[in-house]
Amino acid sequence: MNNFLDIDKTSPADLRAMIDNARAMKTARNGRPKGTPDDERPLDGHMVALIFEKPSTRTRVSFDIGVRQMGGQTMVLSGSEMQLGHGETIADTARVLSRYVDLIMIRTYEEQTLLDMAEYADVPVINGLTNRSHPCQIMADIMTFEEHRGPIAGKKVVWSGDGNNVCASFIHAAGQLGFDLTFTGPETLDPEEKFVAEARARGAAITIERDPFKAVQGADLVVTDTWVSMHDPQSARERRHNQLRGYQVNDALMAQARPDALFMHCLPAHRDDEATSSVMDGPHSVIFDEAENRLHAQKAIMRWCLGK
Repeated sequence: MNNFLDIDKTSPADLRAMIDNARAMKTARNGRPKGTPDDERPLDGHMVALIFEKPSTRTRVSFDIGVRQMGGQTMVLSGSEMQLGHGETIADTARVLSRYVDLIMIRTYEEQTLLDMAEYADVPVINGLTNRSHPCQIMADIMTFEEHRGPIAGKKVVWSGDGNNVCASFIHAAGQLGFDLTFTGPETLDPEEKFVAEARARGAAITIERDPFKAVQGADLVVTDTWVSMHDPQSARERRHNQLRGYQVNDALMAQARPDALFMHCLPAHRDDEATSSVMDGPHSVIFDEAENRLHAQKAIMRWCLGK
């Protein structure tokens, strides 16, 4: 039984196999109506629980469609419906769900909720997002880069903005897949030192550069994310805007990267805050390929978890 909890907890060989499988499944679906099932139906007869303590658009839709395309069925549960960790312990919830379903995907706030679910479940558990990491997104991002530019090993990725959970998973991936990552953002929003140290220990060059124009020089990929969460109060939003305004990805910043550099944003975006519309809709942008590839990457992750 394979849990997919974080990129740094999954071997490089398994990560590579999932990315390659995702690309193969995407190729196999070319030209087919979106509602038709795959020729292979590896999840036929399987039930997948999709748990959303935290709201979602892309994660919910892409996992639900992915399961259906592979012949399985889904049960979508919200945190309010389950009272997850309130009326019943996570451990007991995991034990009960394991009697009903073959696979659990959970999108939650606290990492400990994910870890408890994985510890006590008798079926594989997938991290759909926590406050500390977002590994499914980065698997789609790596897939997207390699579709457009070939192997990511040895390339320079620049993260501009907040060293958040998505940034953390990019740092994990640098350590596992052999590319370099430069973080540029205010010191108060640096990524976790533990993640940086672990990636460096695996041989990745992880650089902190406060000047965004220096940071993006020679970049093969420039990535950002929203500056504020939907749950942040207005005072926190204003403070973050003040901190991050100098790290907006705009045309002037992209001009410092390589001419063929790509731009990514995991969406949803606040246009003309963290990135300008001219960049998001411009020639460097692959944000909608990136969004589509969530479907294919997650299908590969589910197959790996179930040994399919």
